[in-house]
Amino acid sequence: MTRVKICGCTRAADAVAAAEAGADFVGIMFAESRRRVSVHEASLIARALGPPLSDLGQREPPPLHPGSYLTPEAWFAHGAQALDRLLARKRPLVVGVFQDQPLDEVNDMAGEAGIDLVQFSGNETWSDCLLSARQAIKVVHELPGMKATDVLDRVEPGAALAFMLDGSHGTGRPGDWHVARDLGSRLPFWLAGGLTPDNVGDVVQAVRPWAVDVSSGVETDGLKDARKIDAFIRAASAAVAA
Repeated sequence: MTRVKICGCTRAADAVAAAEAGADFVGIMFAESRRRVSVHEASLIARALGPPLSDLGQREPPPLHPGSYLTPEAWFAHGAQALDRLLARKRPLVVGVFQDQPLDEVNDMAGEAGIDLVQFSGNETWSDCLLSARQAIKVVHELPGMKATDVLDRVEPGAALAFMLDGSHGTGRPGDWHVARDLGSRLPFWLAGGLTPDNVGDVVQAVRPWAVDVSSGVETDGLKDARKIDAFIRAASAAVAA
């Protein structure tokens, strides 16, 4: 089963529409973006989905025993299982998206807004993820000419519990899905960039990512479109079932 993250929600109604359509994750932008929201606005969006994990007894990141999982394949498989355990407690989980911001600021904003997970989309190091008060998803930006082995050389086990491959660099353009397909045969990862309700089914069937991430692909005139969100999630789910 491929999980779905609807990112860049700027209104509580966006998050509710994503939840009703069956999203597993809802993303809120704290990084520089036209979709960036204030901490207060983020809190309203997050609270529309129920109490944060911290209010459900999840006071700190669950232990992931890094010494037992020394390869990326073993580590991220373990991280995927940890995420599934969190999803069993709350769905959708709320992801705060940050980029090159001070880590104390990240922790303060995530706590105040009621964020469940953080996503580091900039030049943060893997060791920075260990300083987060929330479990982290680390974005790896695909560069032209990269192979799956090059991507694996850039990921580190023992820090973020998941990584996202994004060839779009925030533009919404697709990356090299041949690289993604090779990765999908090796380990669980998240895929972003250029996904829409029209192509996500084919991509999920070909790549088999652990999760897909979409923002502009489910928008109309710059705002989240509930019908496109529903169509995206239906297409992703139908591809898994096919």
